[in-house]
Amino acid sequence: MSIIDRYLKKEILKYFCIIIAAIIGIYIVVDFFDETEIFFESGLSFPKAFFCFISKMPIAQFIPLGVLLSILVTFGLMSKNNEIVALKSGGISIYYLLRPILLIGVTFFFIIIFLSEVAVPITQSRVEKIWAQAKLKKSTIALKEKDIWIKGHNLISHIEFYNSSKKTIHGITLYFFDDNFRAVRRIDSEKGVFNQGNWTLYDIIEQKLDKNNSKISFHKQLVEHLDFSPEEIGVVAVKSEAMSAVELYDYIKRIESEGYDATTYRTDFYAKLSFPFICIIMCFIGTGIAFRLKAKESLSVNIVYGIGAAFSYWVFFGFCISLGEGGILNPLIAALVPNLVFLGFGIFTLLNAE
Repeated sequence: MSIIDRYLKKEILKYFCIIIAAIIGIYIVVDFFDETEIFFESGLSFPKAFFCFISKMPIAQFIPLGVLLSILVTFGLMSKNNEIVALKSGGISIYYLLRPILLIGVTFFFIIIFLSEVAVPITQSRVEKIWAQAKLKKSTIALKEKDIWIKGHNLISHIEFYNSSKKTIHGITLYFFDDNFRAVRRIDSEKGVFNQGNWTLYDIIEQKLDKNNSKISFHKQLVEHLDFSPEEIGVVAVKSEAMSAVELYDYIKRIESEGYDATTYRTDFYAKLSFPFICIIMCFIGTGIAFRLKAKESLSVNIVYGIGAAFSYWVFFGFCISLGEGGILNPLIAALVPNLVFLGFGIFTLLNAE
C-alpha cells in the first residue's frame, strides 16, 4: 500500500466519522422532538426510550451520504491546498486515486450488509414491541410466527396477513365473547377493508353460539366495528426492516403460497439486496464531482453537489420503490434502476473529470 493510499484512507475515514457524528446528532434531536408527545404519554422508562431512539436510527442509510461527503470534503481540502495539482503534476491520475476510495466503498458495503442482516432485524423487532405496547395501550397486540393477534373489548382477532400498501387485512378470524368470557360468535373472513371507521369484511363464514346450539351462515359482505385501525395494525405488522433478507425471502414464499399478494415485500427484498451497492457508486460520483470543480470553488461547492446528489438518489430510489410496491414496475427493476442510473452518472463524471 502506497503512502498516497494510506493518506487518502486516513483522511476520508476521519471526515466520515465527523460527518456521521453530525448527522446522528441532528437526527436524534429532530426525532426526539417528533416523538416527545408519545414519549411522555407512553410512560416509557428512560433506558427503554433511549434504546428506542438509538435503535430506530437508520445508520445504514446515513453511511452512503457519509461516504460521499467525506470524499468530497477530503478532495476539496486537498484541492484548496494545491495537493491535487501536485499529484497531477507528478503523473498521478484520477484512476490511481480511485483505488483506495473503492476499497473504502467495498468496506462500507459489507458493513451495511452486516447492519441490515444482523443488527437491524434484532433491534428493530425489539423496538416495534416496545412502541406497540406504548402506543396501543387499549388493546393487547402480539406477533407469533408472523401472524397478528389483537385482544380488544370482548373480542380476540387473528390476522394472517396485513397489506401495508393497500391497508387491507387477510385471513381474518374474529372471536366474540360475552362479559363472562363465553364465546358467543365467530367470524372467518378472507379479506377486510377499512372505511369510515368500520371494517368491511368479504367472503364470510359466521357462526353464532348459544347454550343449546350453533347457527352457521354465509355472507358475501359484512360491516363490523372492530377495536383496531390500519394505523394501529401497521405499528406491529411484520416489517421488512425487522427481517433479514433470508427471513424476508422465506416470508414472501409463505404468504405467496397461501395466495396473498407479496409485491410490497418482494420489492423490499430486492431493495435490501441492491441498496448496499450505493456505497461503491457514491465513490465514483464523489471522485468524479470533486475532480470536475475548480480549486477556488472546491470545498463549498463540493458539499452542495454532494448533498444534491444524495438527495436526488433518495428521491429517485423512493419513487422507484413506490412504483414497485404499487405494481407499476417489476420489483426487481424498481430496485435496480436507481443504482444503474447513478452508476452511469458516476462513470460519466469520472470519464470527463480530467
